[in-house]
Amino acid sequence: MASGQEEDDFLGFSDDEGDGTNPDSDYDDDEATQSLAQNAESEVNAHHIGDFEHNQQLPDLNEVGQEDAHECEVGPQHTSDSEELIYGTIRQAVIKFDYTRQTIRKIWQRAVEQKAAMDSYLCESRYHNCGRKRIQITYESIASIGMGDRTSIVDLAQMLHLSPTTVWRMVKRKQIKAHSSPLHPGILDECKVARMRWVLGLIMDYSIPNDPTYYSMYDFIHIDEKWFYFTQKSQRVYLANNEPFPHRKAKSRTKIPKFMFMAAVARPRWGQDGQSIKEKWPPHEGENVIYIIQDNAKAHILQNDQEWQQHCKQDGFTLILTQQPANSPDCNILDLGFFRSIQSLMHKKMPKTVEDLSGVVTDSFKELHPKTLSNVWMSLQYVGNEILKHKGDNNYQLPHNKKKVLEDEGNLPEQVKAPRWAVNECIELVEANQ
Repeated sequence: MASGQEEDDFLGFSDDEGDGTNPDSDYDDDEATQSLAQNAESEVNAHHIGDFEHNQQLPDLNEVGQEDAHECEVGPQHTSDSEELIYGTIRQAVIKFDYTRQTIRKIWQRAVEQKAAMDSYLCESRYHNCGRKRIQITYESIASIGMGDRTSIVDLAQMLHLSPTTVWRMVKRKQIKAHSSPLHPGILDECKVARMRWVLGLIMDYSIPNDPTYYSMYDFIHIDEKWFYFTQKSQRVYLANNEPFPHRKAKSRTKIPKFMFMAAVARPRWGQDGQSIKEKWPPHEGENVIYIIQDNAKAHILQNDQEWQQHCKQDGFTLILTQQPANSPDCNILDLGFFRSIQSLMHKKMPKTVEDLSGVVTDSFKELHPKTLSNVWMSLQYVGNEILKHKGDNNYQLPHNKKKVLEDEGNLPEQVKAPRWAVNECIELVEANQ
């Protein structure tokens, strides 16, 4: 450790020129002063103290040579009544580090003030306060604009008196979010009650009202039909720089060939080795009753159909037909997301002829991973919670519950719990409308 006198000389203090203190008695202050120069070099940010360039080395006044001080033209720089900077030190720092006098003087004056206050020698960085400030907009400024005047970034920018680029950056920073508003089916009060009753039927009776929990739904089969079009009116692809544009054509843009497919799916069962169990039913399940859920189309048969009654019991299984509520595509696994997944894979294959469409749809159905189907069954239970929370209405956003993250963590539940307050309120409403 250097002596107190050596540290004073190193920092540019002189006892006979204004310090007036005993080196031995002022040892602690001088030791702190030595760390001043080190902190000033490593922690002072250029944008906060002057015209420094980012990540450029900061000056250390103690490294400036003092042997040529008599050649400098600038007089002494007084910082306080008891401390005096060696004559020419600032000029030497300006020459060595190529900074302005104002920047060097700010570093020194701040260090002196911190030493006098017995503070640690720390110059906080204010880099984030530098540069042009971001434009801020309020919630009311956007919500007060009519929906028709904010259907695009350009329109919204004009209403906010901003440039489209600024609004685009706000979208990237999630200050503004884009939303595609789908057209939902209208629901009458009778339909709302039917939706609540249907969801309550999916909850295990013995779990109500203390801990309402949905059935595992392994004995449910959802069946539905779907139109698959041969191609889309517009399809985005990415081409090489000089690659020719693909030419797609059809006889009519409004009459694209289509086929109807019917699909029936159940919730996948998983064995101990992680594989899906096919054509096997666990013997410990008790009575083999399977519920087939279909929509409310008039063409569908009901459970009391005479022909159906002749075939509903076979091979030890009892098949029961049931209908989902009217105007409720969100209550069917296929409409909720599985058909959309199949359609996405089908369009990637781009069938060339109408005859290829059938094979492409079938292949897409087989290629879809069972985990995707299992996740849709989980979504159905979360949708049931939203129906109960909104008293049977459909004015809610489809919930996203991070099923992939929960699965990776090993916390993905097999059965979802329903909110107790929503279940109790819906039970009262259903009983009042019986």
